[in-house]
Amino acid sequence: MARQIIKINVKTTQTTLEKAKADILAIGLYSKGAKQALINKLDTALAGEITRLKKIGDFKGEKGTCAILYTRKKIAAERVLLLGLGEKQNATADTFRCAASKAALEAVKINAKTLAVYLHDEAKIDLENLAQAVAEGIHFGGYKYDEFVTQQEDKRAANLSAAVIDSNQRAMKKLTAGVKVGQIVGQAQNFARTLCNRPGNVLYPAKLAAIAKKIASSVPSLNCTVLDEKKMAAKKMNAFLAVAAGAMNKPRMIILKYTPRSAKNKTPVALVGKAITFDSGGISLKPSADMHEMKMDMTGGAAVLMTMEVIAKLKLPVCVYGIICAAENKPDGASTLPGDIVTTYSGKTVEILNTDAEGRLVLADGIHHAKVLKCKTIVDIATLTGACIGALGKHKAGLLTNNEKLAGSLEKASAQSGEPLWRLPCTEEYADEIKGKISDLKNIGSKYGGASTGAAFLEQFAKPVTWAHLDIAPKMNASQPMTKYTQPGSVGFGVRLLSSFIMNLS
Repeated sequence: MARQIIKINVKTTQTTLEKAKADILAIGLYSKGAKQALINKLDTALAGEITRLKKIGDFKGEKGTCAILYTRKKIAAERVLLLGLGEKQNATADTFRCAASKAALEAVKINAKTLAVYLHDEAKIDLENLAQAVAEGIHFGGYKYDEFVTQQEDKRAANLSAAVIDSNQRAMKKLTAGVKVGQIVGQAQNFARTLCNRPGNVLYPAKLAAIAKKIASSVPSLNCTVLDEKKMAAKKMNAFLAVAAGAMNKPRMIILKYTPRSAKNKTPVALVGKAITFDSGGISLKPSADMHEMKMDMTGGAAVLMTMEVIAKLKLPVCVYGIICAAENKPDGASTLPGDIVTTYSGKTVEILNTDAEGRLVLADGIHHAKVLKCKTIVDIATLTGACIGALGKHKAGLLTNNEKLAGSLEKASAQSGEPLWRLPCTEEYADEIKGKISDLKNIGSKYGGASTGAAFLEQFAKPVTWAHLDIAPKMNASQPMTKYTQPGSVGFGVRLLSSFIMNLS
């Protein structure tokens, strides 16, 4: 690989706005409902430049907007980046996360090496939670995937060093605690993005397994076991193996186990992720347009892997399994054919009517393995269906579950993490659609309601345990308005969400 991704580090520094030394000082301004005395003091030091910009209408503090000022050595920072937060009464943790992301994105654009951030002026949100969101946002916005760019015309900086600043000692304690967590989560999310952005000839199941083992070996209490195709065959994971039948790169089931010294849960929680490192559709071949994006069909698996790292680094008192179903789906003489029937790991038989509905096949065996490991709560996460994009657009991921309490827990984590979910139905009528005539099940239903029939299929393997399915196909990559805050490509969706979910269990 030609070069390393930009290394981002976030810390806290006790200083004033005027004395903060940085290439850019990023400050948050509300459009309405705030006095912001410290910002006014900074404005005075800048000879009224902020007021002047507002007066001529170039900056109004509206959410998502920004403007840059050159300080001409009136203060320690070279530039001041004004970030709109919108109305104060409407500000949430995600408001500050997005603003921090915008700050880092703009910093990278001008090749800045240092960034000082002050967004929490008059914020009514707990400072620790806000600082975590800000640190996550800095990582999210500062990320740029350019591993294979050899013509370095932009001469971008190798590192971005950011500091969340405040002059108040009491505030610093909470800010530091929040930044510590946000740094861990933000780094994990960005590495998930890198994994998903890497092309299929670079990242394939065995390579992903090797990376998982390396991560597990670097963090105490995290263990990794890998099942290759022979071990999977011995366990009769035939649905999983059917997906990979035409691929030169053989499949891997990656099983991560986090065992804390003292766990609060008697039975482990399982996170099960789909990691199709490239999905051509198999014999049911996809159209060529945008097929290159199917390198990101492993987003669910990457989210599980990096969430397991977060859990272990934070030493959360929750026993968790992470099961990653890694395979390629390609056409070949040995490929599974439409109409083939396989006996899954659970013993249920499935008629494969469409080889491009492969994610549910690998997850079926992955979910059953979670049950074999005696997990009583299972959350699977997958870029499962285009139908979910049709239902929700690109703005929210789908949540489908058999348990209201689990739904509430995931919706709470969604609100905390800024990774949005929307509840979709998964009731008996959808399960009826995937019942087989010459087998127990078929892997597709009718042409309508595909997100719900896909989830209903998975539920047949999860029963009777508490289970939820996250269809993250809508959030596989950056789209509007997210591209205002970060670079195109994978967004590593699910790392923040699942990390919040497990944190709440602790």
